[in-house]
Amino acid sequence: MKASELRAKDIAALEKEVADLLKAHFGLRMQKATQQLTNHTQLGNMKRDVARVKTIIAEKKRAAVKAAATEAAK
Repeated sequence: MKASELRAKDIAALEKEVADLLKAHFGLRMQKATQQLTNHTQLGNMKRDVARVKTIIAEKKRAAVKAAATEAAK
């Protein structure tokens, strides 16, 4: 998933995306534990996707706080 696609979503949609990605990551971890996972690069890619979404959530929250502080200062 591209960061530009994620930036177009709102915070609620991004938090749902994180939850979905974490469930999928858990499934991959269970497949790995039971020796059913054939493509181990999926685990690393999933971790990067989760980190990417969490980073964009933090950016959006930080921007919202900054905008609120700027608005309050006026």
